[in-house]
Amino acid sequence: MKVLVIGAGNMGKTYMRGFLASRFIEPSGIYVLSRSIESASGVKEIPLDNLNTVPGDYISIADIVILAVKPQDFMQLAAQIRPFICEEQLVLSIMAGIKTDIISKELSTLKVVRAMPNLPSQTGMGMTVFTATPSIDRKELFILQNLINTTGKSVYVEEENMLDAATAVSGSGPAYVYFFMQAMIDSAQQMGFTLAQAELLVNQTFLGAVLLHNQGELSCDEWVKKVASKGGTTEAALRVMKSREVKAGIEEALFAALSRSKELGQ
Repeated sequence: MKVLVIGAGNMGKTYMRGFLASRFIEPSGIYVLSRSIESASGVKEIPLDNLNTVPGDYISIADIVILAVKPQDFMQLAAQIRPFICEEQLVLSIMAGIKTDIISKELSTLKVVRAMPNLPSQTGMGMTVFTATPSIDRKELFILQNLINTTGKSVYVEEENMLDAATAVSGSGPAYVYFFMQAMIDSAQQMGFTLAQAELLVNQTFLGAVLLHNQGELSCDEWVKKVASKGGTTEAALRVMKSREVKAGIEEALFAALSRSKELGQ
């Protein structure tokens, strides 16, 4: 299999490294199109002969073309690479906001997959939601999902508008987690812990809680009840959160992100 990654920014390199780490694709099977050789050479295993700054016939030999450029650069890029795109190729876009029908029209191809990865994909622990045009068959969808899963886990959705919801939940989600973590770190310091101690306390608490949840069969609400004994410290903290309507605030925040994602996609 041969894959062309267009764009050698953080996400482009994330996919290249994921393919190599999983041994899903040989280094010789990865091609790169980037604005500069310097940025394209960030993944050393890929042969120099496979790094390109100008579109050419090599685009046509790729089985899968990955669009990892900024959305505002797509229209110009599409005009440059359209002559080299073949109808049997699969096009995987990780560009935010550019819908499959636009990609299909500008590249004159019917086989388009659109994915919404998140930041932890850079560590192989990402969450990606993806959709595909009807011309993608099950075998092709299976191959693409295996490629996506080299950066973490994925969920397939039939309705493209669900990618807006994915943006609000998993795409923006890491920022919500960091926001909550920072609030806990600040509180821990006010209680007397050093910054290093506070960060360790909070980081390990989040990591341990997620791992425990993943290994068990209980829901989040059930885990809350296990930690919050009647009349205890956790119950006192949760009482304050409920009085401040923290849950309602979180829900409102996610729907605000959903609304904004829809606006940006129009």
